[in-house]
Amino acid sequence: MKAPNAWRPLAGVKVADFSVLLPGPLTTVVLADLGADVVKIEPPGGDAARAILPELFESVNRNKRSVVLDLKSEAGRSEVEGIARWADVVIETFRPGVADRIGIGFDALSAINPRLVYCSLSGYGQDGPWRDKPGHDLNYLAAAGALAFPGSWGGKPARSSVPIADIVAGGLAASAILAALRECEQKNQPVHLDLSLFESAFFCTAMRHGLDDDTDPSAHLFPGNDVYETADGGMLSLGLVEDQFWAAFCRVVAVDAPDLADARFAAAADRHRQGDELTTILRKLMLSHSVDEWCTRLQGSDVPFEVCVTPAQAARSDHVQSRGRVAEYSGRRYVPFPVTVDGDKRPAVEHCAPALGSDTQRFLESLQSFK
Repeated sequence: MKAPNAWRPLAGVKVADFSVLLPGPLTTVVLADLGADVVKIEPPGGDAARAILPELFESVNRNKRSVVLDLKSEAGRSEVEGIARWADVVIETFRPGVADRIGIGFDALSAINPRLVYCSLSGYGQDGPWRDKPGHDLNYLAAAGALAFPGSWGGKPARSSVPIADIVAGGLAASAILAALRECEQKNQPVHLDLSLFESAFFCTAMRHGLDDDTDPSAHLFPGNDVYETADGGMLSLGLVEDQFWAAFCRVVAVDAPDLADARFAAAADRHRQGDELTTILRKLMLSHSVDEWCTRLQGSDVPFEVCVTPAQAARSDHVQSRGRVAEYSGRRYVPFPVTVDGDKRPAVEHCAPALGSDTQRFLESLQSFK
């Protein structure tokens, strides 16, 4: 079902998706949300995420079709030529060498379709001494240096509940695919994209922390840019980075903590040098009122603050509701690609994640014209 005012700039782009779990399916759900025809090609047992991460699977496989194909069988391999001719884009997330071994590697498919964009998304890349290592998001973040720095002043390195390497890699892969489609149009030749989750994490870490050995482990931290516990056990985030926001906060707490307005704290560099002292003061101060009391006091003060909420609470917020960022389809709720175009058009959820193999017969029959 086509949603009214749906923005579908990739309508007509055909994607054969051999990926599983999160990074690859995230790449292709971006393309699907933007209108591409994404066919998820699964082994007979299906993507493992169907069983172990059902909510995630539903989120990153909406707007796709599902085809079951056993590439270890002669019957399955006989469909590869048709898929290669049909597709504009192929994405795979096998360990390096596996796609070649089962007959769906870049060389084999680009020989059939010389205008193919082929994306290999792996843990550590298609070559190099680490190429065959197993890994998950946490491992890539650790290897990239992302876990070498504390998340809060005086704290220890901590992992995020959001799989950062997986998500960044998916976004970078989608961007690279769109650029490669443009290049294919211009040069009329295939493109092989080699992206890795480790390098996606490294890309972000180097951008934020640099590559020098003598990096100050607290250089990225700002006293007052943290999450604080309140009197009722709630958690409140403050973003007191720039001097103007620090000054605004000091005006709000002038009665509670007049010393914070002292000139020795006025500049960000000075606050950083006295981070231990300021962090102690702020943590004690924030415990003096409840979350609701702090929200009342900070509202309208031009201080960056937000209560720490769950995704379900965020979805119910007036702002999310007014922006229309939660889409409902067949009793399920989704957050599609979050962009509004020309004031009223946006990517839409046009169908839920498909049942395993629900489109196999129809899709394979359609390939007959490509063989």
